[in-house]
Amino acid sequence: MLQAQIFMDKDELFNSQPLFEYIMQFLLLNHIKGATVFKGMMGFGEKKQVQRPENWFSFDEPPMMITFIDEAPKVLEVLKKLRQQYTGGFIITNSVDFFEA
Repeated sequence: MLQAQIFMDKDELFNSQPLFEYIMQFLLLNHIKGATVFKGMMGFGEKKQVQRPENWFSFDEPPMMITFIDEAPKVLEVLKKLRQQYTGGFIITNSVDFFEA
């Protein structure tokens, strides 16, 4: 199994739709086994500027992360298709073990 994580800003848009909603719909349409969106409380990226969107008077955008999991070939195929439409964000993958009940 392979897990992918996509990092982005909460207010990022794809056309006129929130990016995280677009990606979740994209994952559904591509029959990914499962996905979750997380809203971060604090984060920093390449610019090394800490974002604290929960502070009063902050104009920082909250960091977001979508994580999803499926068989490795399926995850790589979906990421390739997603990158043809959306080139932003930061994407990583990790091999994971799946434990069934």
